[in-house]
Amino acid sequence: MSAAPDGSVSAGVMPAPEPSLASAERRESWRHFLALLPALLLLAALFVYPLLGIVNRSVYKAGYTLESYRQIFRVPVYLHVLGGTFKISALVTLVCLALGYPLAYVLATCRPRTARLLMIIVVLPFFTSIIVRTYAWMVLLGRNGIVNQYLTALGLTDKPLGLLYNQGGVLIGMAYVLLPYMVLTIYSVMLGIDPSLIRAAHSLGASRLQAFRRVFLPLSVPGIAGGTLLVFILSLGFFITPALMGGPGDMMIAMLIEREVEITLNWSFASALAVVLLALTLVGFLGYNRIVRLERIFEGRA
Repeated sequence: MSAAPDGSVSAGVMPAPEPSLASAERRESWRHFLALLPALLLLAALFVYPLLGIVNRSVYKAGYTLESYRQIFRVPVYLHVLGGTFKISALVTLVCLALGYPLAYVLATCRPRTARLLMIIVVLPFFTSIIVRTYAWMVLLGRNGIVNQYLTALGLTDKPLGLLYNQGGVLIGMAYVLLPYMVLTIYSVMLGIDPSLIRAAHSLGASRLQAFRRVFLPLSVPGIAGGTLLVFILSLGFFITPALMGGPGDMMIAMLIEREVEITLNWSFASALAVVLLALTLVGFLGYNRIVRLERIFEGRA
């Protein structure tokens, strides 16, 4: 009860308390979660559940056992295949970076018409089957292929070179397939670099090389980090190219898993190989994240 100015008594109405900021944020978070729920359920059904099935199969063979994992680390051959897989993947990543960074730089700095033409050339292989592209390289690099024919005709070699069915052939084939991923990832970051920063460096007396080394290159580091991570992870699971262009000593983990599934029918051991590869990839990813902060990649800044 409160007294009005004219002396009458009126009932006082307390204002309703406004909802707190924390409760509003919680409701907003729940709305976002409900919006994402169908996608999360689909992801769980198509990815998480099969992955858990692989993990379960890797430890179950007429009863739960870790024998498959012990076999991987007990037999030197399997460790050699794992090491070779990471070695080839690292070499392919370095080759793609060495070839892809200059190409991405040209795409980002040339005239728009030239950039569109080069971009068509970069993405055109995506419209061709990877098997067709691999067989094309086999024709080019074979003992009687075009490359050896030209080398012999020019007198650069007396006999055909062994460019196929070895690690060199695997590197060439995998680098060709994965190079566009490196180029497009770096190019997307280079497009966000303000050209006025380069002009400002020139106005302060920096040469083209100094402006590139001190301004452009550091700003493109997120693209380098993202491209190397993407190419390395993709190359770990490569199967077709190393199977067709590699030799007996160039077996990768995906080829070993395929052999265990198709030939020996040892699904438990194949699942254990897949889980070990996934675990090592995650460990490498976390280590890479500690060196190159991956949030910088997604934020798009150096």
